[in-house]
Amino acid sequence: MPPSLKRPDPLRAERDTYHHGALRQALIDATDALLAERGVAGFSLREVARRSGVSPAAPAHHFGDAQGLLEAVATLAFEGLTAALEAGNARGGSDPGARLREQGVEYVAFARRHPGRFGLMFRAGVACGPELERASHAAFTALENGVRDLFGVPRGTPLDAAQREALVGIWSVVHGYAHLALAGQFSPSGTKAGRGQADGAVRAVLQRQLDGLAALERARTESSDVA
Repeated sequence: MPPSLKRPDPLRAERDTYHHGALRQALIDATDALLAERGVAGFSLREVARRSGVSPAAPAHHFGDAQGLLEAVATLAFEGLTAALEAGNARGGSDPGARLREQGVEYVAFARRHPGRFGLMFRAGVACGPELERASHAAFTALENGVRDLFGVPRGTPLDAAQREALVGIWSVVHGYAHLALAGQFSPSGTKAGRGQADGAVRAVLQRQLDGLAALERARTESSDVA
């Protein structure tokens, strides 16, 4: 067939448009934007492809299907959350209470920076392969180790019931606070509060909770010593 009569190859055009790895990132960026706008319920692989300027079949080369793309984005989200929690640790210095408090600040800040990813991370029904499982476990371990340091529990030693309750309680506070902040519930005008305002509020809430936990732990220790 003469060159002028050959049918255009859309996949070739896509390969020519994107350098190696650029299409994968473009699809992830489009997914982030779509999730932030419509949530997981409004996610569409076809719409992601359209926003990326490629055919609906193109994402399969990198992710297999819609679940594969969502799983990849969720994995990146948990990796980002772990990095944020470690940044909180660094800012908290050597004080376990300050480290845990700053973890909470970073948790909420991460949700505000990446609302689409945050809404996906804990969504039931997203496939959980080994990479996503590893990434989610790393994020939870960072928070758990913060509670271990607060109570002086060595790594590898099981948390007792009260310590695990404290872990769940702190997680629930920061996770719920993140959702409320995204909904604009901490600003008088009903709009989203600024970063500094949100950081200060979550610090105050967590400090009161940590003070309460410390008091309970002291009382428990003193009771055990008396017994």
